[in-house]
Amino acid sequence: MPRSGGAVTHMQQNFDMETLRGITYLIGDEKTLMDMPAVPAKSPFDDSITEFLNEVSKNLMKDTRSKNYSDVVTLAFWLRKASTLKLCERFEFHDGNRHYGRGLAFHIAPSNVPVNFAYSLAAGLLTGNANIVRVPSKAFQQVEIIVDSISCAFEKIPEMRRYITLIRYDRDKSINDFLSGMADTRIIWGGDATISELRKSELPPRSTEITFADRFSIAVIDSDTYILSDNKAGIAQDFYNDTYLTDQNACTSPRLVVWTGQNKEEAKIQFWNELHSIVERKYTFQPIQGVNKLTSSYIAAVKIPGTEIEKHKDNMIVRVKITTITENLMDLKDNSGYFFEYDCDDILTLRSLCDDKRCQTIALLGNIEIIQPLLNSAPKGIDRVVPIGKTMDFDMIWDGYNLVECLTRTVAAG
Repeated sequence: MPRSGGAVTHMQQNFDMETLRGITYLIGDEKTLMDMPAVPAKSPFDDSITEFLNEVSKNLMKDTRSKNYSDVVTLAFWLRKASTLKLCERFEFHDGNRHYGRGLAFHIAPSNVPVNFAYSLAAGLLTGNANIVRVPSKAFQQVEIIVDSISCAFEKIPEMRRYITLIRYDRDKSINDFLSGMADTRIIWGGDATISELRKSELPPRSTEITFADRFSIAVIDSDTYILSDNKAGIAQDFYNDTYLTDQNACTSPRLVVWTGQNKEEAKIQFWNELHSIVERKYTFQPIQGVNKLTSSYIAAVKIPGTEIEKHKDNMIVRVKITTITENLMDLKDNSGYFFEYDCDDILTLRSLCDDKRCQTIALLGNIEIIQPLLNSAPKGIDRVVPIGKTMDFDMIWDGYNLVECLTRTVAAG
């Protein structure tokens, strides 16, 4: 299998093509996959790419199934031409050189976030690359909707068929070896274990890699701002979207809720009651989730001095009140509506937690000045500060990476 430069890697020379029979194709086929190293890279934000993604967006919005999934609707808005042109304006190069995609990007999407694969694919396309994407193996309907919308978009812009192959396969090092051997860049989502497994498969010497490791996020809610808000139901809905839509499995989902201000107790009562009413109506709750959360709360109570398990109506929301921020707090996290809760009078008490490189996002309700002393202390974590409800909004700067720079190469033309 020749790469775009004409070289054949040792792994590919000795590869048993029968192994590829373990791949299921959602978009593309074996021939498309095998031809991808020869597909020419495009310039970032090439017109054909923005037009294609706009078609995908329109198809998503027309699909009646999309209205059941806010994450799909959000994706559709992000893929609109108006949106991608704004990205182009933000990330346009002004150095006098030429810029192209790196070539062939191999993406490994996380298994527990349905639409992540589509954002990763879009990032690869917008930067001019051909893309092989391993999508989640779980049968999310969001994946089906997105795949159908991409397939329909090919009918209007068929040239883009060469640039996309979406696949599923069981964990198989030989397939990882082959696809990694083809790649000019590899993008690994899904955390530390996935990264360790994929790194057993070598990349060619000139290829690059972007890894998205295990992360955690927190929410900071100013109680005074909350009490004065006339949109408490909307705030609860936004928080629900940040957490329950992914069963709190996304790295962007807050695990710790930090309360600041003078009206903490009153704000808590109203906030958690508003959230519970939404969870009760919308969330599909499994008994095992309640058992797991209660078990986790008991373990936390044993390991963290001063911990209290807040009373609650049921197990849809489990709140574990802590009086001290410990460095290992996030080692005790759980999901599906499991929250640590902390009353904060000095924002710098969060520094030890945020100095952990795993700390990704602060979801904020209130003025950013509330957390400014924390940011000024330059912790090793915190890559994003966004309003509550926006934690899952994707951007071409993610986890501290500028994806436009990482997924393109520069031809010096001065």
